Amino acid sequence: MKLYYSPGACSLSPHIALQEAGVPFQAVLTPTKTHKLPDGTDYYTINPLGYVPLLELDDGTRLTEGPAIVQYIADQAPVKKLAPAWGTLPRYQLQSWLTFIGTELHKGFSPLFNPATPEDYKPVVKERLMSRLGWVDQQLAGKQYLMGDDFTVADGYLFTVTNWTAPVGLDISGLANLNAYRARVAARPAVQAAMKAEGLIK
Repeated sequence: MKLYYSPGACSLSPHIALQEAGVPFQAVLTPTKTHKLPDGTDYYTINPLGYVPLLELDDGTRLTEGPAIVQYIADQAPVKKLAPAWGTLPRYQLQSWLTFIGTELHKGFSPLFNPATPEDYKPVVKERLMSRLGWVDQQLAGKQYLMGDDFTVADGYLFTVTNWTAPVGLDISGLANLNAYRARVAARPAVQAAMKAEGLIK
């Protein structure tokens, strides 16, 4: 498998999932500014939308969209319990978390990274994000991870997205449950390995 990624982007989520699953893969650096791969290939010829992540399977099949990719990865190593079994209620609860993170948090950050966003609109965006993150903080009370005691692919996604709070100037220091959770996730060997591979930590 090949994972096309950009350091610190949402592709860190499947990168973490691959490390957690322990399945062999090749990480392909995909600069989102130039869209030129290390070998000179135009990334648009691989993903016409131009964004990451993209997972290319050994048979050449390509999967896009992080929530779908991480579930595929989880199902390659069911013993790791990165996702509950298909058809069970917990699997739909996992999908609920992945959808919430993707639509309410991930996309919520987009205006703050867009240079065209008017400055007077940014406080509105930040207020909405803080409201959502405050709710997540409440949901984490008394829990190790989003789904309970087991780390799942939803945790890798939430960790990735909440890494963006500092760069955009969002102060989450008052969210004690979220901060303790982030420290737990950051300490996982697979998370450390993915972050080191992307040059995010030494």
